Amino acid sequence: MLQVKEIMKTSALLHPHMGLSEAVKIIVDSGLSGLPVVDDQQRLVGFLSEQDCLQKLIAESYHCDAHVTVAELMRDDPLSVSEQLTTLELGQQMQTNRPKVYPVTRDQKVVGIVTRSQLVHSLSKSLDSCQAY
Repeated sequence: MLQVKEIMKTSALLHPHMGLSEAVKIIVDSGLSGLPVVDDQQRLVGFLSEQDCLQKLIAESYHCDAHVTVAELMRDDPLSVSEQLTTLELGQQMQTNRPKVYPVTRDQKVVGIVTRSQLVHSLSKSLDSCQAY
């Protein structure tokens, strides 16, 4: 069985001091629904999703006033997974937890991300290899 480190990808990261506009641009450019927030040592300190930003984006766009930071909007108790976790274990975890994007960590530092889509693709390939043709 593959490990998360074999299917994870690197991604952009957010920092707590970033403004909302900059963070949203990075999230949108990533093609993901959210990104990990790290401190200066790359340690995971939060997660910011499009959903987390939506209410402030509406208000800030209406008033043309954007002074909010990532630290004010991020979830500060993000779920993460170890790069050593197997894809089967990750699949079981994703069944009970709702995030579609998980930061992947090594020694509390973010080394990548893994998405539900990547996991489904990996498990599907694994199943295909079991089929006798």
